[in-house]
Amino acid sequence: MATRHDTAAPPVKEGGAAPGRPPAAPTEAEQRHRARLSRRWQRDLRWSPYAFVSPFFLLFLAFGLFPLVYTGWASLHQVELTDPTDMTWVGLRNYTRIFDDDFFWNAARNTLTIGIISTVPQLLMAMGLAHILNYKLRASTFYRVAMLAPYATSIAAASLVFVLLFGRDYGMINWALHFVGVDAIDWQNDKWPSQIAVSSIVVWRWTGYNALIYLAAMQAIPQDLYESAALDGASRWKQFLHVTLPSLRPTILFTVVVSTIGASQVFGEPLLFDANKGASGGAEHQFQTLGLYLYEQGWVNQHLGRASAIAWTMFLILIVVGIVNYVISRRLRASS
Repeated sequence: MATRHDTAAPPVKEGGAAPGRPPAAPTEAEQRHRARLSRRWQRDLRWSPYAFVSPFFLLFLAFGLFPLVYTGWASLHQVELTDPTDMTWVGLRNYTRIFDDDFFWNAARNTLTIGIISTVPQLLMAMGLAHILNYKLRASTFYRVAMLAPYATSIAAASLVFVLLFGRDYGMINWALHFVGVDAIDWQNDKWPSQIAVSSIVVWRWTGYNALIYLAAMQAIPQDLYESAALDGASRWKQFLHVTLPSLRPTILFTVVVSTIGASQVFGEPLLFDANKGASGGAEHQFQTLGLYLYEQGWVNQHLGRASAIAWTMFLILIVVGIVNYVISRRLRASS
């Protein structure tokens, strides 16, 4: 049976509202006001992001770019700390002088060895700790905070504690080595022991920080990969080698680059570890880094031009590190 569909409008109730009238056309003044608001909104939409980020660029210009340019200009002059406005143009003589200085190359070698001794164990330990924390543990939040505690500790406090630990006569490290038949080691005056001691401070401060970075990257790995590997009979160790490490490749590269940059700028640890409390890095410069060498030239010997040349040399080294990082990352992306 067909159904009838009425299309007539429903009746209007008595006392109901009358049909609405069409809105009145805006006046010329209202049109100008709306156009002005529209232009203001468009300007705000276009320029407000730049206003939000401008404080960073202003601070970077004042405390980053200007010191960098001024240091490069000062490196081409002979200028002393006692009269920084008196500059004498010498060209590249400051660079040739530091490259002919045996203390510069000694500091460069010390920076390299301390960087290797501190970076490699630090990242390996951070990877192991992150792998342990990645499992469900009781009080996991406490362990994560404990990992970050050394990073939050000041360099001065940590270095002074390690000076006591590595003391030759009454240090706890030599006291423990005495029980295993090892004679007392002069950690501050011997070359390799002093570099190991300085590196241990860096390892203690930064291992937990890198462990948390690795932990965050591990938790972002899909669990399906581990389940598939477990179904294929892979053990925990094989899962770590074939699932975790390949997934952490970009993070590992990032931590290696950051740690390398940090190792090239090591300053506070060797400065406070020196028994003479100077910038020489020991009596025979045995653990003087490039940072200490720069400080010694600029603020002890008061040669600001030469210190500026050292600073720019370190900057160029970091640029080379960045280029190597870029090439390696491109090859890793291409291979994967």
